[in-house]
Amino acid sequence: MLMPDPDQNVINRRDEICAELRKLVPAECVIDSKESMKAFDADGLSAYRQLPLAVVLPETVNQIAAVMKWCHQQGVKIVPRGAGTSLSGGALPLADAVLLGLGKFNRILEVDYDNRCVVAQPGVTNLAITHAVQADGFYYAPDPSSQIACSVGGNVAENSGGVHCLKYGLTTNNLLGIEIVTMEGEILRLGGKHLDAGDYDLLGIMTGSEGLLGVVSEVTLRILQKPATARALLVGFDDTGAAGRAVGDVIAAGIIPAGMEMMDGLAINAAEDFANAGYPREAAALLIIELDGPEVEVDALIDRVEAIVGKAGATSVRISQSEEERNLFWAGRKSAFPAVGRISPDYLCMDGTIPRRKLPDMMRRMASLSQQYGLRVANVFHAGDGNLHPLILFDANQPGELERAEEFGADILRSCVEMGGVLTGEHGVGVEKRDLMTIQFTEDDLKQQQRLKCAFDPGHLLNPGKVFPHLHRCAELGRLHVHKGKMPHPDLPRF
Repeated sequence: MLMPDPDQNVINRRDEICAELRKLVPAECVIDSKESMKAFDADGLSAYRQLPLAVVLPETVNQIAAVMKWCHQQGVKIVPRGAGTSLSGGALPLADAVLLGLGKFNRILEVDYDNRCVVAQPGVTNLAITHAVQADGFYYAPDPSSQIACSVGGNVAENSGGVHCLKYGLTTNNLLGIEIVTMEGEILRLGGKHLDAGDYDLLGIMTGSEGLLGVVSEVTLRILQKPATARALLVGFDDTGAAGRAVGDVIAAGIIPAGMEMMDGLAINAAEDFANAGYPREAAALLIIELDGPEVEVDALIDRVEAIVGKAGATSVRISQSEEERNLFWAGRKSAFPAVGRISPDYLCMDGTIPRRKLPDMMRRMASLSQQYGLRVANVFHAGDGNLHPLILFDANQPGELERAEEFGADILRSCVEMGGVLTGEHGVGVEKRDLMTIQFTEDDLKQQQRLKCAFDPGHLLNPGKVFPHLHRCAELGRLHVHKGKMPHPDLPRF
């Protein structure tokens, strides 16, 4: 993995830059000692580490704007960072870039039940949104496994999903509006409390843009009323292919579960050791299928699903009998990542998406790749929408194992595209998948994507080195072709 060559002139100006930044934010909000910056030298893709030029922790939106404007004028790069849970290296610092941390933006600003939304700062954790409204019977649907730690601003940057995204959608389906700060220091609002914004879908463009177009400084999120009933089934199989086929059979029957997750034998036993959720240890594969809605509907759906998975070859079926038991079923799945960390010194968490019907083929492909590379893999899937999260186990202290794990992961992602899928479902491209982008996109595709970046960040100062394998100068690409010959953002409201 190669990052852009650092601008040595900027690095030589470190003291001057930090002095200027301390004029824009409180002095204690600028961190420049090597010891203190080590806390920010990596995100969840911890195989890659780099100390930033400096860390800035603004406390107000106007401070964000001032920092962005000054860096734009001085040609200094900026890497936005939320909670640092990104698994694709999206928040990896650069030696010649200011790391803009949003950890102090951690307040819920408004709960609006009339419009069924919550307005929050980007540093608020995902789970905190649900905690703020659950006493009144509401919740926030997207629920990444890291929801106790990941921030909603980061969720917007990566378009995060979670176990309930099959029925209730990803972040983009639950996001009503955002406030952003552009590289020039302009504060813009996109969307609001209304369901749909007019004109260009700039909200859709910003969602999943991985910090390349602007910095999110506020979010407005849709909240949902808690279903009257929710129950989950633990379904064991002695064959992973049969479990994969059962996923397609349930969806083909017209049933859309609230969540539909799949784990293989290695993940099952690691999670059971960690959470004692009552998983069938002897199973080669486990499906967790949650159904929600009115009680009579859920009861009827349980009967239908039980019949479908039985026909597909299920060897065990256990149905939750209480809310505590349902939560326990999910506790094992939600703890799968830390659980696997107990059985291996290191692991890479991959993220790719395939058509559901290809799940049996992918399971066979991964078993073959595991033998080829001599590395174990624990499989955890958002099976209902084909989003794969294989965990490749390795030991970084063993020479060559990290490189083998990376090649193993690259082959998994190549297989995803080969089977009609895509490189990422919710973790983003970052640096992890950057050099594989040409597998999915043509050069013309990538140039058009870069034209969009040029419309927002012509100097390539925002999060450079991420997503694009080859970054072209904006002058080489020409203007982005849009209707009426206008650039995307000049007519938006400013503050």
